[in-house]
Amino acid sequence: MRAWRALKTVGAAALRDGVYLLPEGGEQQAAFAGVAADIAESGGQAYLLTAEPPEYPFASLFDRTEEYRQLAVDIQDSLTALEGNAASDMARLARKLRKHFVALAAIDFFPGEVRRQVLAQLDELERRIHAKFSPGEPTPRQAEIALLNAADHQGRLWATRKRPWVDRLASAWLIRHFIDQEAHFLWLAAPADSPPDALGFDFDGAAFTHTGNRVSFETLLASFGLEGDPALVRIARVVHYLDVGGLPEPEAAGLETLLAGMRASLADDDALLAAAAQTFDFLYAHYQQEAPRP
Repeated sequence: MRAWRALKTVGAAALRDGVYLLPEGGEQQAAFAGVAADIAESGGQAYLLTAEPPEYPFASLFDRTEEYRQLAVDIQDSLTALEGNAASDMARLARKLRKHFVALAAIDFFPGEVRRQVLAQLDELERRIHAKFSPGEPTPRQAEIALLNAADHQGRLWATRKRPWVDRLASAWLIRHFIDQEAHFLWLAAPADSPPDALGFDFDGAAFTHTGNRVSFETLLASFGLEGDPALVRIARVVHYLDVGGLPEPEAAGLETLLAGMRASLADDDALLAAAAQTFDFLYAHYQQEAPRP
């Protein structure tokens, strides 16, 4: 059963009982070799064979259409349920669906139109979740990030959208602890309300916002030369995942749950930031004790 599960995970097709196929390639060969070694250690026998491409259409054995179709149904159900669910629930669901898609795409050795269509549906779901629960979410800009001196940014007024969520809370914590310890924060009802003398973050037109594939927290790290701190880089990975998706991070679910509880309990944004800052302090201390990850 362990071997069968491993073969299913890597997307092997069953030609007949005990005979499994994968397209030739380094990763596939390594996957088969790992299963074969496990079988041998358990006292069984396994043989790895390389075959010339035959006339039989083996590619049809790797057809993922039905799996994509079921994923498309789940995405459509999520779109239908968008109105009656909490933001954190829908965000978690979207990440779960994205993770499912990534896993399925990894074993889709002969991709076709169906994969493109399901990806478009998933992108639309995430876009609508952001539009509903995070109005005013910034559009990534394409620009070079200039290196700035924190000493020139002391005692400033920093402005962002009210009812901050992960990226804005983490950015405000970063600003006050590593950039401007005398920072004052203004929570905006709309980005257009930002005063001319304020340093804006995490909205379109702000001084610090999504840049390329960086979220606002990562843009601030790069802007003030903080990317050399491994603990901050670890936090950036968690923030990036929770804000726009990507590679899952082990601490993401716990951080999201804590911040969601704070946001539901605290109506005042200054109080919300104070509570969230303690959580980021503890997370930073935890990462400082760990060995740096590549």
